Amino acid sequence: MRKRWWLLIGLIAFASGAVGGPYGVALVMTSVPGKSHTGPLPSLTSEEKALAPVLNRHVEAIGSRPHNIEHPDELEKAARYIETSLEALGYTVNRQPFTVDETTVRNIEVVISPASAGGKIPTIVVGAHYDSCGNAPGANDNASGVAAVLELARLLRELDGKTPKRIRLVLFVNEEPPYFQTPDMGSVRYATELKAQGENVVAMYAFDDIGYYSSNPGSQHYPSPFDVIFGDKGDFVAFAAMTGSRELLNRTVASFRSHTAFPSVGGFAPGFVTGIDWSDHWSFAEQGFQSLMITDTAIFRYPHYHRPTDTPDKVDTEKLARVVKGIERVVRDIAK
Repeated sequence: MRKRWWLLIGLIAFASGAVGGPYGVALVMTSVPGKSHTGPLPSLTSEEKALAPVLNRHVEAIGSRPHNIEHPDELEKAARYIETSLEALGYTVNRQPFTVDETTVRNIEVVISPASAGGKIPTIVVGAHYDSCGNAPGANDNASGVAAVLELARLLRELDGKTPKRIRLVLFVNEEPPYFQTPDMGSVRYATELKAQGENVVAMYAFDDIGYYSSNPGSQHYPSPFDVIFGDKGDFVAFAAMTGSRELLNRTVASFRSHTAFPSVGGFAPGFVTGIDWSDHWSFAEQGFQSLMITDTAIFRYPHYHRPTDTPDKVDTEKLARVVKGIERVVRDIAK
């Protein structure tokens, strides 16, 4: 199967006039609209300046201690913090509880309702997992993603009852091992239920590790074939999709780059390419929904990935604020 995929992509590269071999394949897979920002970043806007300390507060509240089924009290504290934060914004919090290894856990959701209640209304899902891995506090993986979803809930709140599409903001449990890509993964439960209900999901965004950036040479690595095309500085945000979500990838990157002065890359790949399916977007792709991951590339950049040293001081909340504001504009575009 893998050979067939590479043959297909190679034929596409040849037909599009791209250079042959791994470089041509990488060109096809990373051909996205717009142009990435280069050079110095502009000064933070007043909104970004105000957003950074709020994001930092969320990261510290969620990502200072290990929180997962092995640490159930801390997992519950994280869930309650999320719920309290969303309720303070005026949302009704929906919970999807289920029992795993004799522990009851839950996904947490709020909904921005569309202007119309009739017909098969399109849905956008914006999510992140809130559990950490093992004994890691999980500040970047994935309190940074949770913080992004919480602040997007605030920034998009005024769309309630006005947007033509439904927006579901979700915090998933059990993304990390040993539950990753099993029936007990929170996003698997959630996506399966949406599919069973006949929900018309047109876009799903999964935030995972989006708070660590470095301009140092050699700070960025890539799985093949992306290693033959990108540079070695980890100063960008990445939009990563599986092959069935190329249309959403292109729309998303085009929107982000048109609105936001921050370095970005985008790419799609078959699921066997290392890392391309390492988050909750995989669960939605399995149900046939277009989905992608928004990430700082995690293990390919972040030296504290899944380690006890993944602490809040590692998260660059000013750069995170730039990315969150950029994604807010993307969601507004996609929701039109």
